[in-house]
Amino acid sequence: MQPEFWHKKWASDQIGFHQPEVNPHLQRHWPDLSIPVSARVLVPLCGKSLDLLWLAGRGHKVLGVELSEKAVEDFFSEQRVSPQISERGVFKVYRAGSIELWCGDFFALKADDVADCAALYDRAAMIALPSPMREQYAAHLQQILPQGLQGLLITLDYDQSQMSGPPFAVLDDEVQRLLGGGWQVQVLEQQDVLGESWKFLQAGVTRLEERVYRISGH
Repeated sequence: MQPEFWHKKWASDQIGFHQPEVNPHLQRHWPDLSIPVSARVLVPLCGKSLDLLWLAGRGHKVLGVELSEKAVEDFFSEQRVSPQISERGVFKVYRAGSIELWCGDFFALKADDVADCAALYDRAAMIALPSPMREQYAAHLQQILPQGLQGLLITLDYDQSQMSGPPFAVLDDEVQRLLGGGWQVQVLEQQDVLGESWKFLQAGVTRLEERVYRISGH
């Protein structure tokens, strides 16, 4: 999946993946994690998610990484905030208050960039990537993030033959295989969401489960 795919999605406002409200799983499970209020949280492939505001509202410093410059600019314009803009390596950095959005390729992130990140929140990254890129993504996360982190991962599980992604189906055994070697991975919640997912129903999908994981560094 090439960057141009996502640029076209944002340019044409084909952003059905964008949630117009804060994710309820985040609100329900994040407070139970042992994450210091002042911790910096990495949010890969963040888009213009309102989850960024929720995390910042809890006192966290938020580092979102997003390929689409339009998504980043839309986030700040919709919040009526004028960010400071700078550059860090290959990234264009937009900063306002405790939120930084780095515009660029997630795979260009280095360990030094996230050395002070104590937490991870992934609602839209792993399910946005096809299988070979999920392998690369999981390996890169574990390579650059410091030990001892905490976080949440949210995935979708359905019969991939019934609909092409994204969002892609990510089965539990794949999550355990990709992340379980370096981190502790625990299922917190599993929910049937087919009835509230018109896109999937329209495509003929017969089963859709949303799964929430707690991730803990060793």
